[in-house]
This record gives sequence, C-alpha cells and structure tokens, in this order.
Amino acid sequence: MELLVLLNALVTRLLFVLHSLLGVWRVTEVKKEPRYWLLALLNLLLCLETALTLKFKQGRGYKWFSPAIFLYLISIVPSLWLLELHSENQLCDEQFVKNTSKHEKHNYRNETSDNDLIKKAFGLVITLHTACESVWTLGLHQTFLLLLIIGRWLLPIGGEITRDQLSQLLLMFVGTAADILEFTSETLEIGDVREKHALVYAILGVWTWSMLQFPLDLAVQHLDCGPSVSSRRVFSLLLCRHSADLWNIGISVFIQDGPFLVVRLILMGYFRVINHMLVFFTAKNILIVMLQLYRLIVLSLDFHASLQYRSNYRKGGVGCCPCEPNHISLPPNASVADESKCATIALDNSSPVTVENL
Repeated sequence: MELLVLLNALVTRLLFVLHSLLGVWRVTEVKKEPRYWLLALLNLLLCLETALTLKFKQGRGYKWFSPAIFLYLISIVPSLWLLELHSENQLCDEQFVKNTSKHEKHNYRNETSDNDLIKKAFGLVITLHTACESVWTLGLHQTFLLLLIIGRWLLPIGGEITRDQLSQLLLMFVGTAADILEFTSETLEIGDVREKHALVYAILGVWTWSMLQFPLDLAVQHLDCGPSVSSRRVFSLLLCRHSADLWNIGISVFIQDGPFLVVRLILMGYFRVINHMLVFFTAKNILIVMLQLYRLIVLSLDFHASLQYRSNYRKGGVGCCPCEPNHISLPPNASVADESKCATIALDNSSPVTVENL
C-alpha cells in the first residue's frame, strides 16, 4: 500500500469525523441535553468503513459509489436537522452583532498589550462559542459542503475512474454545492416559512435528498459497451452509449433542480411567499429542467437515427452495427458518403472496426 494513498484515506476520514463531532457538540450546546452526544456513535460506521477499505481495497475508492462520503452524510445530516429545527435558530442575529462589536472593541483597546498568541486564540474561541445559532448553523452548512468537495478530491481514486473524470466531477460538485446552499439559505430565512413546521420539514427533506448525489460518480463514468450488449435491447444499448449523459440528466431532474423547482412553486403558489430572489431562482430551475429535457430529446433522436440507419443497411443486405460485431461490411457499389457514415457510427461506439469488401 502506498504511503500517500494511506495518508489521504486516513486524513480525509479524520476530517469527516471531526466535523461531524463539531456538529454534535453544537447540538448539545443548543439543546442543553448531554444525550445528544449519542449522535457521535454514527461515526462508528465510518470507522468500520475505513478499516474495511484499508483491508480489501488498500485505501482506494470504489466504482460508481463512495461509501466514505455516504457515511459522512449519515453522521452529519441529523445534527444539521436538529440545528435547523431549533426554535431560536433564526432570532439571534442582532445579539451576535452586538457581542461581536463589543469583543472587537475590547481587542482594539488591548491590541498593544495583548501580544500573546494564546490569549488571542482564547479570545477567538470565546467569540465562536458566543456566536448566535443561525451563524453557527450557516457555518456548519458551508463547511459541510466545502468538506464534501475537498474530501472527494483527497480521497484516493480507484482504478475505474480517471483523473480527468475526477476533475469533471469536482467541477460539477462546486456548482451543485452552491445551488444547494442557496436553496436552504434562501428558503429557510423567510420568516413565514419558519412558522410552518411542515414546510420546514419538506425543505429539509428535499435538501437531504439532494445530498445523495455526492456519493455517486455516475455522471462522469461511461458503461462498457461490449459485444454482450444486444442491439435488440434498445434501452440497454442507449444506456451503453450515453450512460454519463443520462445519469447527469436524471440527477438534475429528479434529485436537484426538479425537487427544488417543486418546493419553490409550492412556496409561491400555495403559501403566497414571493420575492425577487425566489422568482429568479424558480426561473433558473425551470430553465435548467427544460434544457435537460431538451438534451434528452436530442440524445434520443440521435440514437433513433443511428438505429434507423443500421436497419436500412440491413434491409439492403449490409451490416453496419456500432455496438455488436467490431466489423463493418459495405457492398461493392457503396458510395464514399456511405463509408463515411458507417465509419462515424463505429467511431461513436469507441470500438475497433474493420471494413471489408470495399
């Protein structure tokens, strides 16, 4: 086992555990009940996953799915739920501003005498400890999303995913994290929403559902389109050729932008909560869903055209199949355009081909 792989695997999971424990500590501070420390036991699942990964995978990741990130979600999400559902979470902004200003004035007066780094660090800890609940909750949300991206970057990759695919995945995660943070902060900060507990539960439920896309690597990986994929199974052939695009469309429509759009439409239509930011992001979700559906239609039309072209060649006694045999047959009187079309279909399948009987 490489030392760097081992170090990255352990450090990343250690960061996950520490951040989860920070969330549990904050819940106990807010609720004033030590029994909430039992939430820390959820980290035992991550410790077990670490031991199994080091033993059977030598610290490297898995194909399609990241168990470490999934277990990190399990350990931190309950704490964030409890903090968001706390009744005083949204009522302490003014108090925090006053405490922060008072502490800054005190530091300014003693700037010439307090040069000890330990005292300054202690003052910073006191400031963080006295920060209001909404600031703590927002900070945990932000660090949570940042740690998901950084952790996925640091986690050792398996042999099934390339560094190019990982870079694409990280770029997608950055945009996804920004949309998710905006969704929770923009909806839960509305005063009328906080007064309706069922609506808060619905928003947090959609937020939790959207987080499930982070352990998945499906949006950047392509399925193997080998000879075992039969051309008669149209859906299998479509998934074989456009797996990454289809997963990306499905994640956007059913996990992120689609659910976000439904919640915002309910807020605007049923609860009559309307502001310019809510209208803007609703329009953005509508546009993204429409573009994703348009992308799906384009892929379907191209795939259907490919199948139709192959069917026409077969009716004429010509075999030109991009996913079955790695072999293309053209009649002696085939034109240059026919040869180019058939070669293009074969190249789209990324499989070696031979042209005979030219």
